Amino acid sequence: MAKPSPGVVALRKVVDDVYEEARLASLRGEPVGWSSSKFPCELAAAFGLHVVYPENQAAGIAANRNGEMLCQAAEDLGYDNDICGYARISLAYAAGYRVGRKFDPVTKEFIINPASGKPLKGEDGKPIIDETTGKPKKDPKTQTPYEELVNIFDIEKIEDEEEREFRLKALKPIRQNRMPKPDFVLCCNNICNCMTKWYENIARMANIPLVMIDIPYNNDVDVDDSKVRYVRAQFDAAIKQLEKISGRKFDEKKFEEACKNANRTAQAWLKVCDYLQYKPAPMSGFDLFNHMADVVTARARVDAAEAFELLAKDLEENVKTGTSTLPFPEKKRVMFEGIPCWPKLPALFKPLKENGINVTAVVYAPAFGFVYNNLDEMAKAYYKAPNSVSIEQGVAWREGICRANKVDGVLVHYNRSCKPWSGYMAEMQRRFTKDLGVPCAGFDGDQADPRNFNEAQYVTRVQGLMEAMEANDAVKEA
Repeated sequence: MAKPSPGVVALRKVVDDVYEEARLASLRGEPVGWSSSKFPCELAAAFGLHVVYPENQAAGIAANRNGEMLCQAAEDLGYDNDICGYARISLAYAAGYRVGRKFDPVTKEFIINPASGKPLKGEDGKPIIDETTGKPKKDPKTQTPYEELVNIFDIEKIEDEEEREFRLKALKPIRQNRMPKPDFVLCCNNICNCMTKWYENIARMANIPLVMIDIPYNNDVDVDDSKVRYVRAQFDAAIKQLEKISGRKFDEKKFEEACKNANRTAQAWLKVCDYLQYKPAPMSGFDLFNHMADVVTARARVDAAEAFELLAKDLEENVKTGTSTLPFPEKKRVMFEGIPCWPKLPALFKPLKENGINVTAVVYAPAFGFVYNNLDEMAKAYYKAPNSVSIEQGVAWREGICRANKVDGVLVHYNRSCKPWSGYMAEMQRRFTKDLGVPCAGFDGDQADPRNFNEAQYVTRVQGLMEAMEANDAVKEA
């Protein structure tokens, strides 16, 4: 495995620091908030409040293969299977559910799942076969315990301190399992209206304040002055609520510094995204998906801006040396439309690798690049989310990225967890084929719930897209 670049290492530290600082602040009794990914983070930063992001947490839990367990826990609480997987994971987490490792209550030893782990290989690099079962032996160093759903509220009630501490240590050792409980929630519905009910439920469950900023759907290309005034008024109301929550007055200097950092981060992030325009690309498009947690979690921090600037330098060096983070030769370039299937990333990546297809265009990643010069422009910037704009604006964004990033086709994720996004994708596909002259293929999936992903269908669709792109090239050559 290639060593991560300096920029990647710096970004990992930034996110780890955000989580750890929030956890320690909670232990000190300071208020910690949960925020939607596109709530104006600059407002909370003006008060020095620690904020973490349930969407990122849900994606991380899903990527660690625990999304289904928490989705099911939410369904058992009465939440419908049809709502967003991120919301179900977050609501289950808010209700105290965690994924823990099974252990023997007498010996306190973890019970290893024999099906887990990687094949044990011999000196020749080939898997060692178990003579009894005829199957490859597993490397014990890579094997993991069985996992089960536990409730942290029940664990915290255990009077025996030693027993309580062991059960806490038995929680699956991932950062997402240690996200502190919220003292307030920050919600902005520029992503979708599901967000509103999701955060209202968390506020109700925990009996904590909800700070809400409403961004109405925008049918026009531009954001008119009346809409700016509407959002600015909500900024003012949010500031008053945050003053009560923090016990501090609004700090103009801190706010200006947060805005400066957020703009610097956004500009560096957009620069990183633009490197996919090179042919061949100096990175895999999946790198952008991995770094979205960084731009969401720490957008208003100077260390995030510095880390993204360092990552841009890494990519510039890749361009100069002709190297790439893509682990295979780039034959074809596609736009990946939508949010990745986090629990199925290996399955998502494998057929692309087998066909030499690199994702060089995404709309999800650059959508977090909010750039502005003043408060009015800040209000307008937060209007520019994929699900808050008209279909004409959405088509224009996507087609612009496709042209700039030189795609040969489009792969569309019909995401069961994101119906506002996926609902108009059939029309988007028609437009892409008509306007860009490139083939499109769609597949069914889910950003968090693996039950909604059909791997066989996905493999077939990727293969079909590859054949269509090759046929398209043949027609052009003729």
